[in-house]
Amino acid sequence: MLSRLKKTEQNPQWHPEGNVWNHTLNVVDNGALVREKSADETVFMWSCLLHDIGKPPTTRVRRGKITAYDHDKVGEKLSAEFLSAFNCDDEFIYKVSKMVRWHMQVLMVVKNLPFADLETMVGEVPANEIALLAMCDRLGRGEVTDRIISEEKKNIERFLEKCMLLLDP
Repeated sequence: MLSRLKKTEQNPQWHPEGNVWNHTLNVVDNGALVREKSADETVFMWSCLLHDIGKPPTTRVRRGKITAYDHDKVGEKLSAEFLSAFNCDDEFIYKVSKMVRWHMQVLMVVKNLPFADLETMVGEVPANEIALLAMCDRLGRGEVTDRIISEEKKNIERFLEKCMLLLDP
């Protein structure tokens, strides 16, 4: 499953680092730098590795652009399959697969996209964990500047504020 990431290209506008494997390695590197902020470092790091496992079967060229719609939903199933092959316990598989499922929610929420579903997400994963994974994901793309870091931190803050409003109206 992981070897397919090397053959899966991404839209260079959003992913100048190249294929999904290159991006995944960047995300894992970012995750390793902040894993101590996670409530469960093992779940977090496996989530970094598997967050885009759903891209190979969902990647298409549409109107001249490379897309991977629903890779998060497909990735939820594939990450569970992947971890099951290692005889991981059900709770661990659930936690990682849900992190994979919801890793795009920061973008969905901040951009007010119709695919945002905070209510379901907060029932399945801690918002802080998704925020941490999303930050690693967003910074795992091409050159990272101070401006990009600042923008992503603001996006994470807005996401967490919306989560808090939902949890504590």
